[in-house]
Amino acid sequence: MNWRDRGACRSEDPELFFPLGEHGPSSRQIEQARAVCHRCPVLPECRAWALRHGEYDGVWGGMTAGERRAVVRRRAEDRGR
Repeated sequence: MNWRDRGACRSEDPELFFPLGEHGPSSRQIEQARAVCHRCPVLPECRAWALRHGEYDGVWGGMTAGERRAVVRRRAEDRGR
């Protein structure tokens, strides 16, 4: 069984995880998506997959695209030191 088969998001509308932005009116949708993520048994696997594969749209592993980009940037900076 793949980790994705155990995701709490499987029973949710996929659109919930793809807000139109990360601020303003989209903030409520992001918080709703995160609430699903935070009760998910495979959150760490989902987050790691999104970071590893450069998934830059939507909420994955409880993180927005902007948050994931920041993590990738910090990791690259740390490797450069």
